[in-house]
Amino acid sequence: MTDRAQAIAAKVEAFVRETVIPYEKDPRATSHGPTDELMHEMRAKARAAGVLTPHILADGSHLTQRETAIVLIKSGLSPLGPIAVNTMAPDEGNMYLIGKVGSAEQKARFLDQLVAGDSRSAFFMTEPASEGGAGSDPSMMRTTCRLDGNHWVINGRKAFITGADGAKVGIVMAKSDEGACMFLVDLPDPAIRIERVLETIDSSMPGGHSIVMIDNLRVPASQMLGASGEGFKYAQVRLSPARLSHCMRWLGATIRAQEVAVDYACRREAFGKKLIDHEGVGFMLADNMIELQQCELMIDWCAGVLDSGSLGTVESSMAKAAVSEALFRIADRCVQVMGGTGVSGDTVVEQVFRELRAFRIYDGPTEVHKWSLAKKIKRDHGKAQPAGAHAA
Repeated sequence: MTDRAQAIAAKVEAFVRETVIPYEKDPRATSHGPTDELMHEMRAKARAAGVLTPHILADGSHLTQRETAIVLIKSGLSPLGPIAVNTMAPDEGNMYLIGKVGSAEQKARFLDQLVAGDSRSAFFMTEPASEGGAGSDPSMMRTTCRLDGNHWVINGRKAFITGADGAKVGIVMAKSDEGACMFLVDLPDPAIRIERVLETIDSSMPGGHSIVMIDNLRVPASQMLGASGEGFKYAQVRLSPARLSHCMRWLGATIRAQEVAVDYACRREAFGKKLIDHEGVGFMLADNMIELQQCELMIDWCAGVLDSGSLGTVESSMAKAAVSEALFRIADRCVQVMGGTGVSGDTVVEQVFRELRAFRIYDGPTEVHKWSLAKKIKRDHGKAQPAGAHAA
């Protein structure tokens, strides 16, 4: 690991532990995520501390994925950490995508404000299941776009759009006659109407998750991201690193939950001794230690694949499925170790547990990733077998 990444990660960790964690009890951290007022207050402090958007360097270049991992893990030590230092979803993934695909003009207009931490963004892809729209299967997309002069006209409904309420930059996916397309849009726009902000199990993301109606949205052709019909290809550019970034941030949160649970078990006495000295409790925390290390290694391995230039679709599916399930097991054990305190809001453990339950679904449910991997296994088997041959 590079010296620069270790230095950045150390600064981020110190900032999150000393400045951000005290905000966890702030009433502005609502059930629909922290308010923009709270976000900007924390970001002003992050800017002053030199840790705002730490994964993007002053010259606009990015840390490698392996370097990004150790920085984002530290930012995740509090659920508020990624918001404070501008490494949160969906902005981190959106910044990555615009940086890879956007034109110079698009970067100046849409990317710079995100990198500076001045605004939030939203990624409009998923659609209501009740209408047969795109969810885990993006090929089911029903939102349409058609060219009208030098503008595209977009119509459809979107669901579970993270951060739409209050976002200033949007990336909207729609389907043209040529296939999927992506558009950069300024928000708010009267043609993009938030119907409701959903009540969900998680509460870490500003703006929550919304159902959105898009009604005759007119977007200049110059604001199409890339080319018409290439949207799914661009989605893959974004999704593999974004899946892994989620793993990084939530690993940090789970490390923190383990710290809290260990401290509780080493202080709390029951049945004549400390909880940690009861084998049933000690073994749960030992299992957590093992799985935290496994998650860190899985993330580092996948990050290395992405750094090689590969899209890492298979590897990111493996990492996302394995890490999300392991982190949820770890958080569950932390709750169990802490008993009634674990299910209360007195510590961050209860929130980490809720967030990780949602993470098993976000960026592709575990079952979809495993189904995709099983299809690859079948394809690879077919390629490896000569006609008529059978394994011994």
